[in-house]
Amino acid sequence: MILTMKKQPLRIALITGLYAPFLTGVSIAVHQRVRWLLQQGHEVFLIHPEINDQYPEEVGSRPMAGLKELQSFPKFSSYAFPTQPLIFYKSLPQPLHYRHWSDTKLLENFKPDIVVVEEAPQMRGFYSLYLQGYGRPVGIEYAKKTGTPIISLFHTDIVAYIRYYMGNQFFSFIRPMLPMLIKQFSEAYDYNFFSSREQLEKYKSLKSQRSEYLPYQGIDCQKFNPANISYNPMPDDHRPTLLFVGRIAPEKSVIQLLDIYPIIAAKIPDAHLVIVGSGPQQEEIRQRATKFGKGVTVWGESHGTELLGWYARADVFVNPSATENFCTSTNEALASGTPVVAVKAPSTSEQVVPGRNGFLAQPNNPGDFANKVIRILENPQLKEEMSLHARFSVLEYDWSVCMQKFEQKLYQIVEKSSNLAATPII
Repeated sequence: MILTMKKQPLRIALITGLYAPFLTGVSIAVHQRVRWLLQQGHEVFLIHPEINDQYPEEVGSRPMAGLKELQSFPKFSSYAFPTQPLIFYKSLPQPLHYRHWSDTKLLENFKPDIVVVEEAPQMRGFYSLYLQGYGRPVGIEYAKKTGTPIISLFHTDIVAYIRYYMGNQFFSFIRPMLPMLIKQFSEAYDYNFFSSREQLEKYKSLKSQRSEYLPYQGIDCQKFNPANISYNPMPDDHRPTLLFVGRIAPEKSVIQLLDIYPIIAAKIPDAHLVIVGSGPQQEEIRQRATKFGKGVTVWGESHGTELLGWYARADVFVNPSATENFCTSTNEALASGTPVVAVKAPSTSEQVVPGRNGFLAQPNNPGDFANKVIRILENPQLKEEMSLHARFSVLEYDWSVCMQKFEQKLYQIVEKSSNLAATPII
């Protein structure tokens, strides 16, 4: 007779500031996380932003995996909290103030073993400086009342975003206040988890409390792989392809690619830059790209097999953003066997190993960035070696590997809080 121990499934309340059909790396990660937890037999109550007629029509029609897929699981339930468009970005949601809905009441009805809050700063309203937003750390009132453990998952470098959107002068004014605000915010949660070691250190220096590294941000390495070249979005185009995938927004620095491209094209005339995504700067990018003719393609959003094909057919993935926090699209490119040239930023050195799976360029230096891309395109042997190493460099971040570590951490926190009993199975 062999006695093994199987832990009881958890009741997990997961509150997120972003979810389908709002398209971001956070939305996709939340969906994958909830689906994986349900597959393991856990009960999940997803509290997510609503979609309403205040948003652009194309938002609600996106072909994204979402609630419909999760509703097939008997242990899944959800609530859509009221929202209005984010003040700086009308395609993303901002929760209404807690006067309009009660997270405490929702959690009292569900009685979770643990509360997980994803993208907590947006729930609080930091993105719009409290002009909108929930107004207080979400989930805290219930957690304190019941002794239920509550954790926050850090996704976005909100400090960098404030600087981009408010400008250096305003940022210099509020910079002395940031440690106090971050300390106060982080103390509200039992744990604050960061998927990037560099971002963790940055926020610890800004007085973030109860903060730890946890590689919870994975990708599906079976889905993103070189074999997906079987679908080619532009089958008759054989030019060297530079690919960007992401939101076309100021903090992503996509506009810098239009300064980088002509430097590359001067050395490699048939180079083709493809920009995949949407956002507030999309039309500006499209208009500026017209001067390059067919050299630059602004594709718009891409989903499903088409997106997989873009990653797999690209020769180099380019990421000019200095605000990334363990960028999902960078890892998706690497898993697809595509070398990456990215700007040096918190977390990128954890993804890109110079000379092995890509290169890191100096921020705001188009010449340096372009030369790194040219070096790969002009050296087929280097490109082949980088492509091989690219995929192996991210296998440790396969979704199942990351989620097993995440699940283990949830059990540790719950057991520490309530001594959750294990169930013997004979």
